[in-house]
Amino acid sequence: QLQLAESGGGLVQPGGSLRLSCSVSGRTVDYYAIGWFRQAPGKEREGVSCIGETGEIENYTNAAKGRFTISRDNGDTAKNTVYLQINSLEPEDTAVYYCAAKVRICSTRPYEYDWWGQGTQVTVAS
Repeated sequence: QLQLAESGGGLVQPGGSLRLSCSVSGRTVDYYAIGWFRQAPGKEREGVSCIGETGEIENYTNAAKGRFTISRDNGDTAKNTVYLQINSLEPEDTAVYYCAAKVRICSTRPYEYDWWGQGTQVTVAS
């Protein structure tokens, strides 16, 4: 059983940066794909980026391809964390950001993920 917990969200001005963290406990992240999703008010949850079992990275939105960077720190269980660095934040990035886990291979489809964190709010406003 995995437990995921996001942190690092907050209120930031346009053009600013944030680093979101997804702390994973229960098993090392080595065996899982960890995806970042976001959900804005009134919109469906969308996949942002994912890092797979073997470290392969998939980016699913134009924003992720240009301004988001996913990385993984799995040196030991105390650092079992996946990060999402977000630069040049825009108001359109305002959403609740979730991390989620599934076995091995990344996917853009939220329903394929078995474990979810509670989410962290990112608000971009001046």
